[in-house]
This record gives sequence, C-alpha cells and structure tokens, in this order.
Amino acid sequence: MPENPNPKEKLVKVFDAEQESEALVVRGLLESNGIQALSRPNDLEQDLFPVGGVAIMVREEDAEEAKQLIEAFRQQGSGSEDEELSEEAAPE
Repeated sequence: MPENPNPKEKLVKVFDAEQESEALVVRGLLESNGIQALSRPNDLEQDLFPVGGVAIMVREEDAEEAKQLIEAFRQQGSGSEDEELSEEAAPE
C-alpha cells in the first residue's frame, strides 16, 4: 500500500466528497492505481462558514492522472445508473 504524501509537500485538491464514505472510495481508487492520496476535512479550508465534507489531496505531479481516474470511474458508474433509470421509466 502506498504511503501517504507528506502534508508539507505541494498538494492539490482533486476531489470534494460530501461524505467520508465517498472520500474513502475515491482515495481507495487512487491508491489502488499507485497514487498516494491524503484526505482532510474541508472545514480546515473554510474560515467563516465550515461546510463539512472531505477533500482528497494528491501530489501536484499526480493531480492530472488522479482527475482522469476519478472521471473515468464516475462515467463508468453513471452508465449503470442511466440503464437503471431507463428501465424504471419504461412503460410496462
């Protein structure tokens, strides 16, 4: 399993998750593809109005690959949802 990136390194936010479970899935996706990832609460970045949620951070040099992996994963997941929706909307 890859080590977490050093928080003192230049890190880039690649994903905002509303729930910790969603962040765990995305972080697992990245780490299973060899990209070291760090998650941290979004409210650390909010000075006035903490909004909650979790940010997924990666090294700057890994950011583009991480974003591509996340986008591919989301498209893969949305395809099955579209099929389910079309089946539900079909007349009986």
